Amino acid sequence: MYSQIYGEVRKVPEEAEMRLHRCCFTGHRPEKLEETPEEVQSWLDEQIDQAIADGYTTFVSGCAMGADIWAAQIVLRKKKEHPELHLIAVTPWPGFSARWSPEWQEQYSDLLRNADLTKIISKKYHNDVFRERNEWMVSHSNRLIAFYNGAPGGTRDMISFAEQNGLKVITNNPEYSEKSKRRKEKDNSEVKGTE
Repeated sequence: MYSQIYGEVRKVPEEAEMRLHRCCFTGHRPEKLEETPEEVQSWLDEQIDQAIADGYTTFVSGCAMGADIWAAQIVLRKKKEHPELHLIAVTPWPGFSARWSPEWQEQYSDLLRNADLTKIISKKYHNDVFRERNEWMVSHSNRLIAFYNGAPGGTRDMISFAEQNGLKVITNNPEYSEKSKRRKEKDNSEVKGTE
């Protein structure tokens, strides 16, 4: 695809090409975390630095309390040193933060205000809206950074969906990472055995 700007013809990157440079986040809400917010933020900061070093320039946040918002805040801070970075805020529906504390509502509003792009998944809440948000994030990303404590729920579901769709998954949980690695090795050896 090409676009013409002021007489200059430029190639516009295709979605598949742009996806290679996008990284999304998932993680638990603060009440589910065993670690302190500072520990989570420190780990996220390291992983975002590594993603930048690996060539990722666009970051996608699902805008939930905890790891999602903290990761987005880190990206926004890093944009001062790296103006090539972009943040996409993916919110499930308008009013998503209506029942949150004023402090979290303010952080959420700041995130939406400062994001380069805001994607709203649905006009209103419905049972599948979180799954749809996660699917959108995965289908527009190449890497997932996940702060995961091993518990069942949305974070685990997001990790599984990302793996099923071929994303590179980075997690703080070495036990999960090793199980995931062994499962992939087993799947690969079974595929090779059927050839």
